Amino acid sequence: MSVSFVLGNGQSRLAVNLYAVQKRGPVYGCNALYRDFRPDVLISTDRPISERIQQEGYASQNRMYTRKPMPGSGAMRVPQEYYGYSSGPIAVGQAALDGAVAIYMIGFDLGALPQERFNNVYADTEFYKKSSARPTYTGNWVRQIRTICGHFPQRQFVRVMGATTAEIREFVDIKNLRSMPMAEFLDRINNTKDL
Repeated sequence: MSVSFVLGNGQSRLAVNLYAVQKRGPVYGCNALYRDFRPDVLISTDRPISERIQQEGYASQNRMYTRKPMPGSGAMRVPQEYYGYSSGPIAVGQAALDGAVAIYMIGFDLGALPQERFNNVYADTEFYKKSSARPTYTGNWVRQIRTICGHFPQRQFVRVMGATTAEIREFVDIKNLRSMPMAEFLDRINNTKDL
């Protein structure tokens, strides 16, 4: 089975050894992830950070998608069917387009931290909101992930549920999307068990 991993930037992702995950299959990531870890595919749709990534030469050495690639940067245009989507859902869609049969979504918390605070690994850094800020609206991401699951009914989508991952009622009725507790996921990754 072809397995891929898509990393969101929710804080639950901090529990995961990304290098151990990458040994198990291709890793797709978003935006500032490139500062700390080199995924197999990087998606960046927000213009300021996307341009910075390209200006730093990352896209000339690595597979990167954005809405409007800068000429000569090496970046590629996101798939047309997902052009208006956010980075995380595009990464999920790209993994499916690349042929993954099972796609694990890690750090797709889609919810706030306690006291309704912004849930992002990169809070308080350039291009990101303050950690004290209100959470980002996630309704668009939820709708986009639902749509992608519908586009690929024969694929399995697994949302890894960590301590800061929100329950999303709109995901309950999707037949090819299931949840996996973080502890089970870590056991399978760290002990090289089947996924």
